[in-house]
Amino acid sequence: MKNFSFRSMFAVLILTGTSVYAQQEAIDTAVFGAIRRAELKSSQIPQLAHYLTDVSGPRLTNSAGFKRASNWAVATMKKWGLENVALEPWGEFGKQWEPEEFSIAITAPYPQSVIAYPTPWTVGTKGLKKAKVVVLSSVQLRDSAYVTKHLNEFKGKIILVANSEPSGEPVEEASVERFSDSTLANMKDQYHVTRPMIEFYMKYHKAMDRIAQMLKKSGAIAVIHSEEGHTNGPVLVQANGGQKLDAPETLPQVSMAFDDGQKIARLIKSGHEVEISLNIKSKFSTEDTKGYNVVAEIPGSDPTLKSELVMLGGHLDSWQSSEGATDNAAGCVVMMEVVRLLDSLNIKPKRTVRIALWSGEEQGVFGSYNYVKNHFMNADGTPKPENGKVSAYFNLDNGTGKIRGIFSQNNTAIKPIFEQWFTPFHDLGAKTVTTKNTGSTDHISFDWAGIPGFQFIQDPMDYEARTHHTNLDDYDHLQIDDLKQAAIIVASFVYQASVRPELLPRKAPVKETFVFEGF
Repeated sequence: MKNFSFRSMFAVLILTGTSVYAQQEAIDTAVFGAIRRAELKSSQIPQLAHYLTDVSGPRLTNSAGFKRASNWAVATMKKWGLENVALEPWGEFGKQWEPEEFSIAITAPYPQSVIAYPTPWTVGTKGLKKAKVVVLSSVQLRDSAYVTKHLNEFKGKIILVANSEPSGEPVEEASVERFSDSTLANMKDQYHVTRPMIEFYMKYHKAMDRIAQMLKKSGAIAVIHSEEGHTNGPVLVQANGGQKLDAPETLPQVSMAFDDGQKIARLIKSGHEVEISLNIKSKFSTEDTKGYNVVAEIPGSDPTLKSELVMLGGHLDSWQSSEGATDNAAGCVVMMEVVRLLDSLNIKPKRTVRIALWSGEEQGVFGSYNYVKNHFMNADGTPKPENGKVSAYFNLDNGTGKIRGIFSQNNTAIKPIFEQWFTPFHDLGAKTVTTKNTGSTDHISFDWAGIPGFQFIQDPMDYEARTHHTNLDDYDHLQIDDLKQAAIIVASFVYQASVRPELLPRKAPVKETFVFEGF
């Protein structure tokens, strides 16, 4: 993703490919047409989206909201008649966390409300606190020598981390964007994370953990982060590592709108004292520290092929400041609609179709990675028998925009196959098959295991500009017609993969991999 996110902490470097071979695909256009007509006539996407966002609320992994959403998804797919529907544990995740109370306001030099949210897994303030504000830039915060020198200035204060010298350059990037044909024809690797980048962030976060403990020992009240560059409303709210059972307690943490942080920093710079009142009440629990994925199946109808799998999915977890509509209720809604369509149309896929709604994606693709290890890869890196029975995994997790194509992840053999599969959907704007890679989401777990794993290319819309990991990621930012288009295409691809005589071709064995499982 254009903005580096913690999901990027799980990376795979693929250095090999394979030769292209072409074959004529027998495309079942009659089924493709039936899928399209059914979706356009009687889509359930609006209702599914409503329940995963408005009704379930924020879906931080292991939170009450995630449990509401996952239990609803299980009940819904059971009602549809899918089989083997379950909440499947994948391993240890960590602490459950809920913000029970939160309030924040400027009380001096005059009363004023601000836009801010508790950072996930923050501790509480143990009652309402009022304190003067001291400002640190992000550069100063990263400088342990500077922090050590000024520790006495933080006692009894609220620390605001704000870059007080913004560039002043106007924002020229369109807030809503669709890919042009030329952009699609020249796709580059997306959200690609290199080994040096990962090593840098590992060192960076270890250093920041040490500084966080220094600030706590200084006697400061809380830390407010407002250094991110979103303006005009969006507040980036995410966290790193706080769910771990052995994570040390730090100061209360808040994420504030960039504009409000800039105002406070300017007031202090011009000699005006700023006081903030802050109240955070957090609920932690270790009652159940496991992580869970939602899984369900449409059994294959062919006596020989039903033991093989076509998988599809998206991540169900989100951040806390909003309902995670574009990231990634959108993908989950489309994938649930896909299995509903395939089941309700009674078109009987030959291979078993398995849907998975992942958890822990935002903390490092934990749900999908551990699922792959549990089912398809041994601890020593050798494949389990089930590995060779998976034809493909299809993922959707780049917002709410319509599908414009697919990343083949350097699988050159599959490129001509997918190009043929897209032919019936050129009128829907979808035809690009690029050999480029995209990273930072759950298909990478399958790609790492040697299983063909794919993420569709989606129109960006306002995903990076406004909704990705922000407080604006709500139902009203969903493009319902785009999601219907996506459901038509994904359902057709999944069906085609399920009835194809052979499994989809795989890449040559990977020469080098690097897997990072989070902090």
